[in-house]
Amino acid sequence: MSDKLIIFDTTLRDGEQSPGASMTREEKLRIARQLERLRVDVIEAGFAASSNGDFEAVKAIADAIKESTVCSLARANDRDISRAAEALKGARRARIHTFIATSELHMEKKLRMTREQVLEQARLAVRFARNLCADIEFSPEDGYRSDPDFLCRVLEAVIDEGATTLNIPDTVGYAIPELYGNFIRSLRERIPNADKAIWSVHCHNDLGMAVANSLAGVKIGGARQVECTINGLGERAGNCSLEEVVMAVKTRRDYFGLDLGIDTTQIVPASRMVAQTTGFVVQPNKAVVGANAFAHASGIHQDGVLKARDTYEIMRAEDVGWSANKIVLGKLSGRNAFKQRLQDLGIELESEAEVNAAFVRFKDLADRKSEIFDEDILALVADESVTQEQEHYRLLALSQQSEMGERPHARVTFAAGTQEFRTEADGNGPVDASLKAIESQLQTGAELLLYSVNAITSGSTESQGEVTVRLQLGGRVVNGVGADPDIVVASAKAYLAALNKLHSKAERVAAQG
Repeated sequence: MSDKLIIFDTTLRDGEQSPGASMTREEKLRIARQLERLRVDVIEAGFAASSNGDFEAVKAIADAIKESTVCSLARANDRDISRAAEALKGARRARIHTFIATSELHMEKKLRMTREQVLEQARLAVRFARNLCADIEFSPEDGYRSDPDFLCRVLEAVIDEGATTLNIPDTVGYAIPELYGNFIRSLRERIPNADKAIWSVHCHNDLGMAVANSLAGVKIGGARQVECTINGLGERAGNCSLEEVVMAVKTRRDYFGLDLGIDTTQIVPASRMVAQTTGFVVQPNKAVVGANAFAHASGIHQDGVLKARDTYEIMRAEDVGWSANKIVLGKLSGRNAFKQRLQDLGIELESEAEVNAAFVRFKDLADRKSEIFDEDILALVADESVTQEQEHYRLLALSQQSEMGERPHARVTFAAGTQEFRTEADGNGPVDASLKAIESQLQTGAELLLYSVNAITSGSTESQGEVTVRLQLGGRVVNGVGADPDIVVASAKAYLAALNKLHSKAERVAAQG
C-alpha cells in the first residue's frame, strides 16, 4: 500500500456551496494558483455542467494549472460527463469525478430510482467517462448511510468499468470516527477488486468530526486520499479542513507513517486568500490558521515557550506560513517593490494595466495608513478584482455625520451602470444610515442576513476594516466584502458588492456533498 496521502482540495466546488461563497472565474483562478503553490495533488475546480460560468472557470483553471491534477464534478449522466471532459481538455492532468446517490433515503426520495437502476446508471456513467478521461473518480453520494451489501455491488461494478478512485462520502456528517474507519476497511476487505483503485474519504462537519472521521478513514480504513477544503469551508457546518488534516499527518508522522507533497508554508496565505475572497472570516481560535493558533496568554505558557519552544508548541508558526515580520511596504515604496511583493504573495495579475491600477490603489492606501501589511495588499487586490469584474454598482462618494444625542445622517453617491445617484438617509448609526441611503434609492428588497466587521491586521487603530455583508433575495444568498480604513466606507462597499452579485444573476446547481 502506498505511503503517500493524496490531498484532494474541493474549496472551489464543495466549499463554494456555502451560502454566499460563490466565486467569479477570476477569483477561482487566483485561488487555484495558490492551491498549486500549496502543492495539493488534486484541485476540484467546479461542476462544469452546472452553469456556463462554472464551465468557464473549470476551463480556465484546467488551462492554467500545470502541477496539480484538475478535476470537474459530474452527475452520472452523459451530458454532465461530456461537459466536464470538454472543460478539462486543456489540463495537463485531468480527472472526471462522477457521482450518484446510493442510500435508500436518497434513491427513494430524491432520485426515485430502484437499486438496479442506480447500479446500471453508475456502471454506464463510469464506462462513458473512462472513454473520455483516464482518471475517473466515483462517489456514491450518502455512501456512509448506504446498505453495505448494495454499496459493495456498486463499487465492484464501477471498478470493473475503469474507476481509478473510489470516494466514500459522509455527506451529512453522521459518522463517528471509529465506525467510519471500520466501514471503509470493511468495504475494502469485501470487494474482490478493491486493490485496483485508490480509496478516498469525504467528510462533512455537522457533528464537528469531519477531520477526525477523515483521519480514521485513513488510519483504520486504509484510505489514501482525503477530500478537504481550505478553512473547512463548505455548506452547513463545512467540510474537512485541509490545514488540520495536513498538519495532523505531518506532526504525527510517527502514528500515521504517511508522506505528503504539501508545501505547508503556503497554508496561511491560502487561508487568507480564501477568507478574503469569500468573506468567511477565520475564527481566532481556529487550529493552524486562526490568529490565536500560536498565541500564548498564560504566564506559565509564555515562560515555558521562551525557555523551550516545544513545551507548549507542537508546530512552528513559520512552518505553516505565519511570518513574524508582517510590515512589507509604505508610502515611499516604488512600483517595482510593490510588484515584487505581489509575486511573493502569489498574486498574479493578468496585465500591466491591472498592476498599475492596483499600485494606484496601494499608493492611495499608503497615504491614509502608514504601515502596509500583507493582509492589506490581499484585501486591496481582492477589492480591485471585484471592481473590475462586477462593476454595475460602484461607490463614488460618502459622507456621514454622527454626533452623540443626534440621529446619524449619511449622504452617498454611487453609480449603477451609466447612471449616477445621490441619496441620503438617517439611521441608528452611520453604517445603518449609509446602507439605508443606498437601499432607499435602489429598493431591491434584499434581506440583510449578516453584517460582520473584521480588522485585517491587528495591533493598530490604523488597521483596515474588512466588512462582510450577506444578503438574501429570491432564494439567493450572496456575500459582499469591502475593505477600507473607514468602516462606514467599507460597509457601503460591501453592501454594493453583494448587490452586484445579486445583479449578476449567476445560476448554480446544488451538487454532491
